[in-house]
Amino acid sequence: MLSRFIAGAAALAFSALANATPSDDLHTALAAAMAGSRVPAVGAVILRNGAIEAQAVQGVRQAGAKPAVGADDVWLIGSTGKVMTVAMIARLVERGVLSWETPLEAMLPELAAGMRPEYRKATLVHLLSHNAGLPRDLRNEHTMVRFFADARPTARQRLSFVAASLKDKPASKPGTFSYSNAGFIVAAVIAEKAAGASYEQLMEREVFQPLGMLRVGFGNTGKGQNRGHQRGRPALKMVKLDDGAPTMYAPAGFLHMSLDAWARFNLDQLAGAAGNGKLLSRASYRLMQTAQADGPAGLDWGVQPSIAGRAGPVLVHQGSDGNWLAIAALFPEQGSGALAVANAGPGMGADQVLMGLFGQLFPSLSPPKKAP
Repeated sequence: MLSRFIAGAAALAFSALANATPSDDLHTALAAAMAGSRVPAVGAVILRNGAIEAQAVQGVRQAGAKPAVGADDVWLIGSTGKVMTVAMIARLVERGVLSWETPLEAMLPELAAGMRPEYRKATLVHLLSHNAGLPRDLRNEHTMVRFFADARPTARQRLSFVAASLKDKPASKPGTFSYSNAGFIVAAVIAEKAAGASYEQLMEREVFQPLGMLRVGFGNTGKGQNRGHQRGRPALKMVKLDDGAPTMYAPAGFLHMSLDAWARFNLDQLAGAAGNGKLLSRASYRLMQTAQADGPAGLDWGVQPSIAGRAGPVLVHQGSDGNWLAIAALFPEQGSGALAVANAGPGMGADQVLMGLFGQLFPSLSPPKKAP
C-alpha cells in the first residue's frame, strides 16, 4: 500500500544498464528508459557541485490524455519524503523543543497507560530509524480505511491513529530494524504536541520556507495536475487501501512537490554531508546520514557502502503508494546525486523504467567500486 525503503544495492539492480545512453543527455536517457513502457511520465534531476546540473520531464500527466507533463508539475515522492519529516524534527531538537532520547511514555504521557510496554522506552531515534518495533501500518485494516473519509483535521486523525497503533502487537523486537510507516506518524504527533502546531504547519515553517521549496503539498495531487496511475488508469480517488494512502499519512512520505523543490532539499543534504548545510547542524546531518548500529538505516536514509558497482557511501530511498514511484540516490563524497519519479507504480513497470534510467546515470555520478 505505502512507500518503501531500499536497504540493499541488489534491490536497485542497475549494473546491467551501466553502459547505456550518456548521462549528460538527460532527455535522451529518459526517452531510452521509457521506450516500450506503460509509464505515462517520468521526471528526473541530476545534482552536482551544489546545484541542479540537469532536469528533464517526459510524457503526459494522464494516460490517454494530451496534456504533456511540465517542468513545474508536481509529483508524489512517497517515502523519499520521510527524510524531510526527520529534518523538521531535527530542527525542533536543536532548539530544545524535543529530545532524541526522551522515552515515548514521557513524550506522550496521556497515551502511556494504553500503550504496549514494548514501546514505552522507544525514542525519536528508534521511531525514525525503524527500530521501535512498530508494525508497518495499523494491523486493523478496517480502522485504516476509515481515515480516507475522516473529515477531522489531520492532526486529530493522526492522534487517533497513534492511540490505536501503540496498542498493536510489535512487528519485531524493539531495537531491531523493521520498516514502519506507523513510527513516523507517532513521531509527527510528538512534534505536533510539543510545538503546538500541525505537521503541515511545522513542515512549512521548518523545512519548506528555509530552503525555498515552492509548489509543495500534502497528500495526493489534485484535479488538473499530474496524476499517479494503477492498472493503466489515473488514480483519481482515494477510498480504500489499494488506492493509496489517506492524506493524514503525510509524515510517512505522502507529500507531492515540484522537481525543483525535491532537488533543493536533497542539495541541502549533500551540502550538510560536506559541512555546509543550511537547514541543520553538522551533528544532525551526521545522525540522519549514518546507519544505526543494528540496521541499514540512518534517519531515514538507507546507507550503503556501494550501489550497482559504483563507489559509495550512498544514501538511498525509494517510495511508492502503488500509483507513483520515486527514488533518490546521493553520493555525499562525490557531491552528486540523482532523483527520479514516475507517475505510475511498479505494477505498470515504473521500477524497470527508473532502474534503467539510473543505470545510465550512475557512471557519471560516482567512480567504480574498488575491487576487494
